[in-house]
Amino acid sequence: MVMKPAPGMQKNRLIRDVVISWCLMIVALWATPAMAVDPEIVLTDPVLEARAQALTRQLRCPTCVSQSVDSSNVGVSRDLQLLVRDRIVAGETDQEILDYVASRYGDFVLLKPRASGLNRILWLAPLAVFVIALGTLLATRRQKPAVEIAPLSAAEKDALSRLRADQDG
Repeated sequence: MVMKPAPGMQKNRLIRDVVISWCLMIVALWATPAMAVDPEIVLTDPVLEARAQALTRQLRCPTCVSQSVDSSNVGVSRDLQLLVRDRIVAGETDQEILDYVASRYGDFVLLKPRASGLNRILWLAPLAVFVIALGTLLATRRQKPAVEIAPLSAAEKDALSRLRADQDG
């Protein structure tokens, strides 16, 4: 004799299976950026490797745009990872490496762009728009009407009351 599980048990198993599937998918997606750095290019010195990874996290992939060089598997990102590691081994400072990459690819490649040069316009534009809008709002509220409206004369009041009476009746 085979016993069938109660209907509530089937629902609980289904919910459990869905939750486990989602958890496995999240863990799999979360772990993928860790595989972006090719093991062939990893530096033997852990301090230099940590420095290289910190620098490549500050650089934007020119192809992917929304990813750092450290988390991208695109060829140009791998080239930038190699470039950063080569320059670290050559003894350059972090700032020298970032300056070199920015001079070669533009400030766009920096995930945190500098507030210098033409970038200042982009950094200050929202503030400027806000100040202009606030000034315009205050200026229009302080203006008095261009034409003052004079009160109605006695003849105009009589004509108005006759019009209203004609309209009602």
